[in-house]
Amino acid sequence: MTAAPDPRLLEILVCPLTKVPLRYDAQKKELISPQAKRAYPIRGGIPIMLVDESRELSEEELRK
Repeated sequence: MTAAPDPRLLEILVCPLTKVPLRYDAQKKELISPQAKRAYPIRGGIPIMLVDESRELSEEELRK
């Protein structure tokens, strides 16, 4: 099981592309940037804030 990131860390993290705050998706263990249409993975409780490691979000995922 992957550990959740520290809530204090989530408060200060921003998208590396848009510089806006991110939304935490606990079910998928990802940080979501709707503006950039990207999802950044969290591995072992550590957010991976590299664009190359992120995935593009579908239109359906953005509507959630």
